[in-house]
Amino acid sequence: MKERQPLVIGVLVNPYAGIGGSVALKGSDGEATRDEALRRGATQQAPERMSRALSSLAGLSNVTLLTWGGLMGEQSCRDAGLAFDVVGESSMPSGSSDTRQAAKDLKAAGAELLLFAGGDGTARDLVDAVGQSLPVLGVPAGCKMHSAVYAVNPEAAASLLRELAEGSLVALQQADVRDIDEEAFRQGVVKARHYGELQVPAEARYLQQVKCGGREVEDLVVTEVAAWIADSMEADTWYLMGSGSTVAVVMEQLGLDNTLLGVDAVYNGELVASDLGAEALLALIGDQPAKAVITVIGGQGHLFGRGNQQFSPSLIRRLGKENIQILATRTKLNTLDGRPLLVDSGDAELDRELCGLWPVTTGYEDQILYRVATDGAVNR
Repeated sequence: MKERQPLVIGVLVNPYAGIGGSVALKGSDGEATRDEALRRGATQQAPERMSRALSSLAGLSNVTLLTWGGLMGEQSCRDAGLAFDVVGESSMPSGSSDTRQAAKDLKAAGAELLLFAGGDGTARDLVDAVGQSLPVLGVPAGCKMHSAVYAVNPEAAASLLRELAEGSLVALQQADVRDIDEEAFRQGVVKARHYGELQVPAEARYLQQVKCGGREVEDLVVTEVAAWIADSMEADTWYLMGSGSTVAVVMEQLGLDNTLLGVDAVYNGELVASDLGAEALLALIGDQPAKAVITVIGGQGHLFGRGNQQFSPSLIRRLGKENIQILATRTKLNTLDGRPLLVDSGDAELDRELCGLWPVTTGYEDQILYRVATDGAVNR
């Protein structure tokens, strides 16, 4: 039997992707934002998330890895315990031009699939660098991930990589790359636009869907959901109000200002602090009773890990599953077409702990049970 040729994977990491998320900067684009995030104590998570995705390839002899030097891929391959060849290197801190150059050089060196860790800005760079000439697969690591080129989490990317490496039949499809205006985003306005398309392996249970924008058509139902939460708030308890339009209606019911795309803290009906990062939230609530109020990203179904990285693994563990309230109308849940709600907190062990059936508030005194998982297998 003729031996199968090895799969050549190009590994590329944007080491600063998502660095502004946990410190409430709502993005990472631009040197000023990156530097401010580092000043606030943000840590680079993209290299570690890439190493988690690569770990599935350990022990496979039919895979060749090409990568970029240092934190742009080499370190992730090394941490995963894999053999690799370094094609080139950029000086740090890296930027968009480095990502584009690395992608072009990895393709020229023979990569058959480009595995990258980043956010929508990174995907945009790949549209410019390789377009649809090379299949790509994204390991989600950014703040804004409206595009459909990402696995739902690093472990899903790992599963898909292994299927490809083992020769399974995996279809290829064109996927939408979208990006938003970060300056408008920080002002609470989402201006998402189609930027281009990339080719991705087509396996729906592993890939996130395109983020659905626009206002919920069920305005009355959303108001009922918000009214129930507002009426049910307990005294002497911190409420961490997550991002999204549904939670914004809760704040409207309370008569409070709201950071549409941030996390605000409410105590005894009063807005105490606005637009807080993960560490500030932990410090604020201390050991007092606390709850989180979050909603579902329409179309994708993510609870954590998309646009609300302020809910860090440490904060989620501090709150506990029983103190996390999920709001979503039945119409929004129906858009998932049976897929589960997703968690991608950045901590694989925590994500597994969060799996299972959760109560979701869908109206006034109305809740349903819905499955939470780490992959997008249809819930039938």
